[in-house]
Amino acid sequence: MSFTLSGLYTLYRVHPAVWRLMARNYRPHMGRFARLHAWMTCQFAALDVPAYRRFLGDNGWTFRWFDLTSYPPTDKQSYVRAYPEHLRCWHGVLEIAGSVVDESSGSSGQPYNWIRSRRELRSVHKNLAGYATMVFPSKRRFVINAYSMGAWATGTNTGIAMAQIAMVKNTGPDLGKIIDTLRYFGPGFDYIVTAYPPFLKHLLDELDAQGFPWHEYRISGLVGGEGMTEALRGYLERRFRKVRSGYGASDLTIGMAGESDFSVWVRRRLRTDAALRAALLGPDEHRLPMVFQYNPLETYLETTADSEILCTINSMAVLNPKVRYNIGDEGRLATFADVMAAITDPAARAEAWAAFAVDRMRLPLLFLYGRRDSTISYMGANIYPQDVEYGLYHRNPYAHLLQSFCLELDERSDLECRPAVNLQLREGTTLDEDQRAVLADACRAGVLRHLVAVSRDVAESLAEDPSAADLRVTVHDYGTGPFAGTNTKIKNVYLVKGGTA
Repeated sequence: MSFTLSGLYTLYRVHPAVWRLMARNYRPHMGRFARLHAWMTCQFAALDVPAYRRFLGDNGWTFRWFDLTSYPPTDKQSYVRAYPEHLRCWHGVLEIAGSVVDESSGSSGQPYNWIRSRRELRSVHKNLAGYATMVFPSKRRFVINAYSMGAWATGTNTGIAMAQIAMVKNTGPDLGKIIDTLRYFGPGFDYIVTAYPPFLKHLLDELDAQGFPWHEYRISGLVGGEGMTEALRGYLERRFRKVRSGYGASDLTIGMAGESDFSVWVRRRLRTDAALRAALLGPDEHRLPMVFQYNPLETYLETTADSEILCTINSMAVLNPKVRYNIGDEGRLATFADVMAAITDPAARAEAWAAFAVDRMRLPLLFLYGRRDSTISYMGANIYPQDVEYGLYHRNPYAHLLQSFCLELDERSDLECRPAVNLQLREGTTLDEDQRAVLADACRAGVLRHLVAVSRDVAESLAEDPSAADLRVTVHDYGTGPFAGTNTKIKNVYLVKGGTA
């Protein structure tokens, strides 16, 4: 049985074009088959993965036919850290030849090692390549891979995957090398820069500072690793032709889901369409999630009662099976048909179908809020880094001066806490005290304006207590203050000190 399932799923992994065919012809009834396969993956793991068998016994599991929810969720703490690596592999055997060890970034505290087999990586690369051919159609793709090239999963795997469909240069996050590459090869290609979202902004700002002839080039961006606000996308798309984001996790796979023109349209519409927001997210939800499309035949997703995402990788090729795995991300799921049905305004429906026609993916949608612990709490409201980023970059004439930001709760001498936003200037930027004050005031106003617009709790706090508007904004030179030593990290850190309190 397992051989038959593995062979069946291999059929549409042999070429990116077959992946595109599946994505464009997905129908809701396929979700039932995907769920059945997820159940079978769990059951085979229960039989043939020693650690998972022990895990089920420790959790009082009882076999029930076709009941996926009977298998208790796994996570990093209860499963990965609790059992040795080889016992989490099929038959307790760690494949050696062809396996590759990736390391997570450690942005959540401790880096972890993740081993992937040759067959597993082949599948990952073809899926990512298939997605890229849909979102960035061209016969002259040139991918500049600006992800870090160390032991981390994203950089090396992105380079290998993109080499199947494009010419690739793995520059890493080196602004000089990227700019030299663009100038050397010239405007005759359709460039795709793969990077973390903040780095793409750094590249744009540096190219602008050098007077780069954007109008002669066709450059797009494919980002991942962290969330991206529509304000940042809007900032980037002043120069980049298109910027799309992928969703993945080192624990699972780098290609769990990806943005399409349709999903981006839905996300932008959610900002202004209260009826659509209530229908898809709930009447009291103010946050604007990332919106992706995903293939349940590859990564079967569920949500818990607390709206956390569970993922089962539907492949027998996975060396270390990931079944009902919880990485702590919060989100919602909806079918393509349900989303279209929620768009009741005739003009909006026409726009939605026009956006759909670009990529033509009928896959279900993931509305992703990110990690539950990525907030600071203040005056009864949760403040998210994404909301702060939006306020910093949306129509801010000084956004080009910013390298990054981080949040904390600042305890004053009177023992009252106020949220604080620390801004890091771009390397080489020098501002006098008056200019710093102007920058801080503009950023403070933008953040407060956005928080009031999206958070009822913040708006009510300001109405009841005007002192709640005391948002501390501090401008730091590059690599100083809370940013000292952080610029060697491959991801930005958005919460510092007591920021999670």
